Amino acid sequence: MNQIIIHVDMDAFYASVEMRDNPSLRGKPLIIGAYPNERGVVATCSYEARKFGVHSAMNIKEAYRLCPKGIYVHPNFDKYKAVSSKLHEIWNTYVSEAEYIALDEAYLDVTEQAKDFDGAREIAKIIKQRTK
Repeated sequence: MNQIIIHVDMDAFYASVEMRDNPSLRGKPLIIGAYPNERGVVATCSYEARKFGVHSAMNIKEAYRLCPKGIYVHPNFDKYKAVSSKLHEIWNTYVSEAEYIALDEAYLDVTEQAKDFDGAREIAKIIKQRTK
Protein backbone atom coordinates (compact mmCIF):
# COMPACT_ATOMS: atom_id res chain seq x y z
CA MET A 1 0.00 0.00 0.00
CA ASN A 2 1.13 3.53 -0.75
CA GLN A 3 1.54 6.08 1.99
CA ILE A 4 -1.43 8.27 2.79
CA ILE A 5 -0.36 11.79 3.73
CA ILE A 6 -2.63 14.63 4.82
CA HIS A 7 -1.28 18.10 4.18
CA VAL A 8 -2.44 20.63 6.78
CA ASP A 9 -1.92 24.31 6.02
CA MET A 10 -3.78 26.91 8.04
CA ASP A 11 -4.30 29.95 5.87
CA ALA A 12 -4.02 33.32 7.64
CA PHE A 13 -2.94 31.57 10.86
CA TYR A 14 -1.57 34.61 12.71
CA ALA A 15 -4.62 36.67 11.79
CA SER A 16 -6.93 33.86 12.91
CA VAL A 17 -5.21 33.66 16.29
CA GLU A 18 -5.50 37.43 16.74
CA MET A 19 -9.22 37.33 15.86
CA ARG A 20 -9.75 34.43 18.26
CA ASP A 21 -8.22 36.50 21.07
CA ASN A 22 -9.89 39.77 20.07
CA PRO A 23 -13.30 39.11 18.47
CA SER A 24 -13.67 42.82 17.65
CA LEU A 25 -11.14 42.23 14.84
CA ARG A 26 -13.40 39.74 13.06
CA GLY A 27 -14.78 40.89 9.74
CA LYS A 28 -12.21 43.69 9.47
CA PRO A 29 -9.15 44.05 7.23
CA LEU A 30 -6.45 42.84 9.63
CA ILE A 31 -2.81 43.01 8.57
CA ILE A 32 -0.16 41.25 10.65
CA GLY A 33 3.35 42.61 10.10
CA ALA A 34 5.05 45.97 10.32
CA TYR A 35 3.16 49.18 11.00
CA PRO A 36 2.66 51.43 7.98
CA ASN A 37 5.25 53.93 9.27
CA GLU A 38 7.91 51.19 9.59
CA ARG A 39 10.02 49.27 7.12
CA GLY A 40 8.79 45.75 6.68
CA VAL A 41 6.31 43.41 5.09
CA VAL A 42 2.96 41.76 5.64
CA ALA A 43 3.37 38.42 7.46
CA THR A 44 -0.26 37.51 6.79
CA CYS A 45 -3.64 39.15 6.61
CA SER A 46 -7.33 38.41 6.98
CA TYR A 47 -9.56 37.60 4.03
CA GLU A 48 -11.11 41.05 4.41
CA ALA A 49 -7.69 42.64 3.79
CA ARG A 50 -7.11 40.34 0.80
CA LYS A 51 -10.16 41.85 -0.88
CA PHE A 52 -8.10 45.06 -1.14
CA GLY A 53 -5.21 43.19 -2.79
CA VAL A 54 -3.09 42.82 0.34
CA HIS A 55 -1.11 39.57 0.63
CA SER A 56 1.75 38.09 2.62
CA ALA A 57 5.28 39.20 1.79
CA MET A 58 3.93 42.49 0.37
CA ASN A 59 5.79 45.65 1.33
CA ILE A 60 3.87 47.24 4.20
CA LYS A 61 3.80 50.63 2.45
CA GLU A 62 2.06 49.04 -0.55
CA ALA A 63 -0.38 47.30 1.81
CA TYR A 64 -1.18 50.65 3.41
CA ARG A 65 -1.68 52.27 0.00
CA LEU A 66 -4.18 49.52 -0.89
CA CYS A 67 -5.82 49.35 2.54
CA PRO A 68 -5.32 52.56 4.54
CA LYS A 69 -8.19 51.73 6.91
CA GLY A 70 -6.78 48.31 7.73
CA ILE A 71 -5.88 47.33 11.27
CA TYR A 72 -2.12 46.83 11.51
CA VAL A 73 -0.77 44.55 14.25
CA HIS A 74 2.77 43.40 15.03
CA PRO A 75 3.10 39.61 15.11
CA ASN A 76 3.21 37.88 18.50
CA PHE A 77 5.34 34.84 17.76
CA ASP A 78 5.30 33.52 21.34
CA LYS A 79 1.52 33.36 21.20
CA TYR A 80 1.54 31.72 17.76
CA LYS A 81 4.07 29.13 18.91
CA ALA A 82 1.89 28.27 21.92
CA VAL A 83 -1.19 27.84 19.72
CA SER A 84 0.84 25.82 17.24
CA SER A 85 1.99 23.51 20.00
CA LYS A 86 -1.63 22.81 20.96
CA LEU A 87 -2.50 22.15 17.32
CA HIS A 88 0.40 19.72 16.98
CA GLU A 89 -0.92 17.82 20.01
CA ILE A 90 -4.29 17.46 18.29
CA TRP A 91 -2.78 16.44 14.96
CA ASN A 92 -0.36 13.96 16.57
CA THR A 93 -3.23 11.91 18.01
CA TYR A 94 -4.16 10.82 14.47
CA VAL A 95 -0.79 10.11 12.89
CA SER A 96 2.10 7.71 13.01
CA GLU A 97 4.51 10.39 11.82
CA ALA A 98 4.41 14.13 11.17
CA GLU A 99 6.69 16.53 9.38
CA TYR A 100 6.17 20.11 10.48
CA ILE A 101 6.98 22.71 7.83
CA ALA A 102 5.90 25.81 9.77
CA LEU A 103 3.90 26.68 12.87
CA ASP A 104 0.69 26.13 10.92
CA GLU A 105 1.68 23.60 8.29
CA ALA A 106 2.46 19.89 8.36
CA TYR A 107 2.48 16.65 6.43
CA LEU A 108 0.71 13.98 8.48
CA ASP A 109 1.24 10.29 7.73
CA VAL A 110 -2.07 8.53 8.41
CA THR A 111 -1.33 5.37 6.42
CA GLU A 112 -1.77 2.98 9.37
CA GLN A 113 -4.69 4.81 10.96
CA ALA A 114 -6.68 5.47 7.80
CA LYS A 115 -6.16 2.19 5.91
CA ASP A 116 -7.55 3.83 2.74
CA PHE A 117 -8.50 7.20 1.26
CA ASP A 118 -12.01 7.12 2.74
CA GLY A 119 -10.46 6.65 6.19
CA ALA A 120 -8.02 9.50 5.48
CA ARG A 121 -10.91 11.74 4.48
CA GLU A 122 -12.63 10.99 7.80
CA ILE A 123 -9.45 11.69 9.77
CA ALA A 124 -9.00 14.97 7.88
CA LYS A 125 -12.57 15.99 8.77
CA ILE A 126 -11.98 15.23 12.44
CA ILE A 127 -8.67 17.14 12.42
CA LYS A 128 -10.39 20.11 10.80
CA GLN A 129 -13.21 20.10 13.40
CA ARG A 130 -10.85 19.81 16.35
CA THR A 131 -8.53 22.46 14.94
CA LYS A 132 -11.39 24.97 14.71
